[in-house]
Amino acid sequence: MTQQIRNIAIIAHVDHGKTTMVDQLLRQSGTFASHEKVVDTVMDNNAIERERGITILAKNCAVSWNGTHINILDTPGHADFGGEVERALSMVDGVVLLIDAQEGPMPQTRFVTKKALALGLKPIVVVNKVDKPGARPDYVINAAFELFDKLGASEEQLDFPVVYASGINGWSSLTEGGQGEQWGPDMSALFETILKHVPAHQGDPKAPLQLQISAIDFSTFVGRIGVGRVNAGTLKPGMEVLVAEGTDGKTFKGKVNQVLTFQGLDRVQVTEAGPGEIALVNGIADIGIGVTLTDPANPRPLPMLHVDEPTLTMNFSVNTSPLAGREGKFVTSRQIWDRLQKELQSNMALRVKETDEDGVFEVSGRGELHLTILLENMRREGYELAVGKPRVVFREVNGERHEPIELVTADIEENHQGGVMQALGERRGDLVNMEPDGRGRVRLEYRIPARGLIGFSNEFLNLTRGTGLISNIFDSYEPYRGEIGGRKNGVLISMDDGEIFTYALGKLDDRGRMFVRPNDPVYEGMIVGIHSRDNDLVVNATRTKQLTNFRVSGKEDAIKITPPIQLTLEYGVEFIEDDELVEITPKSIRLRKRFLKEHERKRASREAG
Repeated sequence: MTQQIRNIAIIAHVDHGKTTMVDQLLRQSGTFASHEKVVDTVMDNNAIERERGITILAKNCAVSWNGTHINILDTPGHADFGGEVERALSMVDGVVLLIDAQEGPMPQTRFVTKKALALGLKPIVVVNKVDKPGARPDYVINAAFELFDKLGASEEQLDFPVVYASGINGWSSLTEGGQGEQWGPDMSALFETILKHVPAHQGDPKAPLQLQISAIDFSTFVGRIGVGRVNAGTLKPGMEVLVAEGTDGKTFKGKVNQVLTFQGLDRVQVTEAGPGEIALVNGIADIGIGVTLTDPANPRPLPMLHVDEPTLTMNFSVNTSPLAGREGKFVTSRQIWDRLQKELQSNMALRVKETDEDGVFEVSGRGELHLTILLENMRREGYELAVGKPRVVFREVNGERHEPIELVTADIEENHQGGVMQALGERRGDLVNMEPDGRGRVRLEYRIPARGLIGFSNEFLNLTRGTGLISNIFDSYEPYRGEIGGRKNGVLISMDDGEIFTYALGKLDDRGRMFVRPNDPVYEGMIVGIHSRDNDLVVNATRTKQLTNFRVSGKEDAIKITPPIQLTLEYGVEFIEDDELVEITPKSIRLRKRFLKEHERKRASREAG
């Protein structure tokens, strides 16, 4: 137990280079053998993380530098996965805040920094990508100082050390300047700054045991594995412990089986873990996030971890379409409910409850991305289900209805500014700040109801021709701002069950854009395209050409159809209205009306009216 320990979390806005930086720290600390072939972003080991290039789950690894064991937590950048960040910060004694040298602090930088400062953690600011054209390190450092000041940082936190680095090229330096001798050839400047400025955890190894579980893992061999930092005392295999849910919650006894710690990306068994160690514990079946493992003779439980409440909710229901059960393995309401209960054990920011309707569950989370990643995981596991339009979570404050307001930052080219400002204005957004960068781009900051952002990302990409960057973060609850207009176009609805024919698509081509291709199966009430007008239109998508003995030669036989819109899970969830559903199966995503028969839809709209 003589080795020195440091625990740090790497926090930043999405795409500012956290996972790439962790790659370099692992490589340069000798974690990988020289002959080992290492993939890039080695920490993003989940298939969806690799496809999208984002971090979803907080991950642990550890490196050794000059005899000091440094536990590193790579955290997500999206505010939707804030539950992961809040958990990770409860295990560390310092944070490395990465900021892109060109973009500067962004909304999610603000979100994670606010959490870290509130916990009293002292940040180390790393200006990353300083070798990028257009880098402006001085602006970034000043902006970081202003941000810390706004978030109520203490004098000690405002006196932060700065490291300049290029994560992708693997070097760091304490001085700003050209790439000359003063730049460190490797990451040693960052390592030394961590050793100097991050305090070692102060805890008595002889005191009663105190370890709070901050993450849950699962193994088919040993069952549930709890991950947490030993706050005080010494943890050993075979120990009897008391598991306490907060300071006044229920308690039960358990026995620790194995104790492991992190070494590089691997987990190694140890004979004991002392104060400051991030340890993995197995053998306790009902272990959960936030519980404290403590000494049964002298219990000292810690308060349960607090996570911000969800702001968005969606209804998950059984798939009732005529094509249900063809592709999925798990299709019943019991199977969907059990899967959601399993998700709750490790996903802290999620809430699930049953509704009055049979087979419909209300699932609440931090944002669209948070919920669609869960849906994507479920469909890959073989689940079939239908989901409704996302709704925001309202609150009653002094008898008045309050709604969540988001802080939005949009980085766009100046010639797209008018269209974006008009669109955000229509969605009840208030302009807070406008900052041109002098290079043809402008940064807009808005405060806008969360309702107004549902379905906005596709429109934003169209308005900025794909060159804009937008990010948003929950700000506060405020009084309801009034109605916001919905989708401007109606939809094309199939009137029959069957298979789509090229001939039918050719006839419908001038009616709007389609979601379906020739030979796709369709059913009555399924949405096959976007209508070019604002009303819904029932169409015959299974129509075939009447064949006769009469033949003509001519070009009119060649049917030209516009390529269909690629339906993704995110697009579908953003596109639908209240009376529509997204049908999700392992192989297909379809849109449909809640009521498939036309007379049922008419009756429902009369009753609603």
